[in-house]
Amino acid sequence: MKLIPKQTRVNTEDSLGLGIEATVIIALFLGVGYVLDRIFGTMPVFMIVFVLLGAIGLFAKLKYRYDDRMDELEAQRRSTSERKREVA
Repeated sequence: MKLIPKQTRVNTEDSLGLGIEATVIIALFLGVGYVLDRIFGTMPVFMIVFVLLGAIGLFAKLKYRYDDRMDELEAQRRSTSERKREVA
């Protein structure tokens, strides 16, 4: 008898998860830029730079994740169509 239920994995590729991840990354970079601006007295400079760096990095990450997923689905489609040809 198991007293602890088996934990299920959460799908991190859903839109809500990606949206939260994007928001947290941008907010984190904005916060770091704000702190640096307060330290050096250059109010909007570091915030703008860090938000742009965070957005560019986030866009690149999402693009590469999308490309990998599409390559995976294309390979799966090819193998399925090849199996159908062999059967026919």
